[in-house]
Amino acid sequence: MPKFIIEDDFWSIFPHAKIGTVICQGIDNSIRDVGIYEKLLKEAEKEAHKFISLEEFSSNPVISVWREAFKKFKTKKGARCSIEALLKRVKNGNHIGTINPLVDIYNSISLRYGLPCGGEDIDTFVGDIRLTQANGNEPFIPLGNDENASPYEGEIVYKDDDGVICRCWNWREAQRTMLTENTKNAFLCIELIDKTRNDEFHMALKELAGLVSQNLGGTVKIEVLDINNRGITVFG
Repeated sequence: MPKFIIEDDFWSIFPHAKIGTVICQGIDNSIRDVGIYEKLLKEAEKEAHKFISLEEFSSNPVISVWREAFKKFKTKKGARCSIEALLKRVKNGNHIGTINPLVDIYNSISLRYGLPCGGEDIDTFVGDIRLTQANGNEPFIPLGNDENASPYEGEIVYKDDDGVICRCWNWREAQRTMLTENTKNAFLCIELIDKTRNDEFHMALKELAGLVSQNLGGTVKIEVLDINNRGITVFG
């Protein structure tokens, strides 16, 4: 069984971070009633406005905290945290479209709580998955692309034995491990770097797990990793 391990070179930069995981097994991610997820996303978009109340977009706390975090490691020019990308669309009046149930669910949680969420198909993993600094030679095919775009040396990435699966921590996901309608086992995560938002972080994890269980069946398990708990076994 694969493991999820957060390596020392990550903790040396972000000692207070928490990574919450929701491991989903035996789910049905096929699209049956798109209206459920359209409603979920529209309601989440309305709630998300509370995170962008300041006129200067980058000054809003849920955005500025990640802007500062991204300054601590090498990033591709223009790379931004996933929550910033979602909130920018909301601010500009661009609705978040449905993709598939898992992605729609975690996007709705991201918007409702102002926290970055992501997900991968466990059955595509090669060996263990690690959150670490890249050596710069790992292959990476971005979502929706077919050309290699390896990370910079020192960039924070999620990767397995076959290459990077998410660049710049939570900026861009890989084509190889993306969630699809055929996904049966999924690795979902929520990332926290603002220590003042611990309660919301745990609430978001519980709601994420609940929505998956309620809508997609299967079994779900929540695990939280921090500097004192750096690895878990991923069931797959």
